[in-house]
Amino acid sequence: MDADTDTATDLDTATFDVIIAGCGPTGATLAAELRLHDVRVLVLEKETEPASFVRIVGLHIRSVELMAMRGLLDRVLEHGRKRPAAGFFAAIHKPAPEGLDSAHAYLLGIPQPVVVRLLEEHAIELGARVRRGCAVAGLEQDDEGVTVDLADGEQVRARYLVGCDGGRSTVRKLLGVGFPGEPSRTETLMGEMQVGVPQEEVAAKVAEIGGTNQRFWLRPFGEKAYSVVVPAAGVGDRAEPPTLQDFRQQLRAIAGTDFGVHSPRWLSRFGDATRLVERYRVGRVLLAGDAAHIHPPVGGQGLNLGVQDAFNLGWKLAAQIRGWAPETLLDTYQAERHPVAEDVLDNTRAQMELHSTEPGPQALRRLLTELMDFDEVNRHLIEKITAIGIRYDFGEGPDLLGRRLRDIDVRQGHLFGLLHRGRGLLLDRTERLTVGGWSDRVDHLSDPTAALDVPCVLLRPDGHVAWIGDDQRDLDDHLARWFGRPAN
Repeated sequence: MDADTDTATDLDTATFDVIIAGCGPTGATLAAELRLHDVRVLVLEKETEPASFVRIVGLHIRSVELMAMRGLLDRVLEHGRKRPAAGFFAAIHKPAPEGLDSAHAYLLGIPQPVVVRLLEEHAIELGARVRRGCAVAGLEQDDEGVTVDLADGEQVRARYLVGCDGGRSTVRKLLGVGFPGEPSRTETLMGEMQVGVPQEEVAAKVAEIGGTNQRFWLRPFGEKAYSVVVPAAGVGDRAEPPTLQDFRQQLRAIAGTDFGVHSPRWLSRFGDATRLVERYRVGRVLLAGDAAHIHPPVGGQGLNLGVQDAFNLGWKLAAQIRGWAPETLLDTYQAERHPVAEDVLDNTRAQMELHSTEPGPQALRRLLTELMDFDEVNRHLIEKITAIGIRYDFGEGPDLLGRRLRDIDVRQGHLFGLLHRGRGLLLDRTERLTVGGWSDRVDHLSDPTAALDVPCVLLRPDGHVAWIGDDQRDLDDHLARWFGRPAN
């Protein structure tokens, strides 16, 4: 159904399983994940139109893998530009380590409005309903569901509500969930614009200053277009949007020239506030993306972290609604994603310290720059930023247990092509195991040629390895752990 066809009358008579507040990357991804399991979804977006400014964002390796797992990668690649998976941590420029454990070992630069549009279109194609111009104003939950009050006085109801409504989340505030952390101490201007001087002149000045001032850069993308970052100290009112004149003023103060900047595509101001919610779930209301965590944009992890939240939550919430979820499955959303967010907040704190021009942080930066010449250090930091190093705690077992499985070769072509439906998957090299009564939610591929060095793996719908082994009884125990009781 096209989002534009939704009317108040439609919603008065409709019954929804999940209401999602916010149709950014996290909300749109979650809507699509739920629709893969026939969950009735309504997405409420307070903005009447999608954002018009063109901000380039980077999809890290894990997010690119998730696009491939749902059959979206070709659509996304059409609008993006591949770049080396390097230089992420504190903008320390080291080459990407060789042999990263992914078939998609690159950064994909893509306009954020395009990402949002593609994800929203995907959700709508799967049957999600998106309604714009609807701001959440209140909520009340009971044992059966959640009633959501809209700003225009209308009410809608669903079994669950998920706040994907950004760093200033209304849903989080209405829940009264603690959002501890540090307030913003440092403000930075960021925008995209054209310059009026030759590229060589820009590059020379950036090389001269950028070595000691990591919060100053001009990076080219496209013809004459640059991403511009400068400190915002002493510029305007933080409550007001920045102007091109603010950028010119700061460029002249730092570089002695404003480079003739003009024709801005978008201008923004961000701080280094760092916060993480105490709880991802209160009863039938959950939080995801920036509604659950905020941090400086160093390393480009924010959008990726939210999309990955949605992939973790989607199948679990769907299982709860479809009636087959094990008792504690939905609790694993916080258990798994809260530590991941903690780690992201810590690494962004560290990166911001390394951006400081003070002597101590600069000494640490020089030391870390030396250490990153060691492959193990460089690889560790790249895997951390790109989220391919995540290992959920599933108990004792081989190192692969709890990690995501790369897109390996299988008889049918590539593993990720088998995960488009968002179901579990048993990859069986023994050719003697079965998923039995779980076949309505877990697929089975018997393939002795699969590029694995273990007998069999059980994959969750988010691609993480839930079991490794070759014993049917042990497999049945783990199927029950993740996918509930068998259907027969």
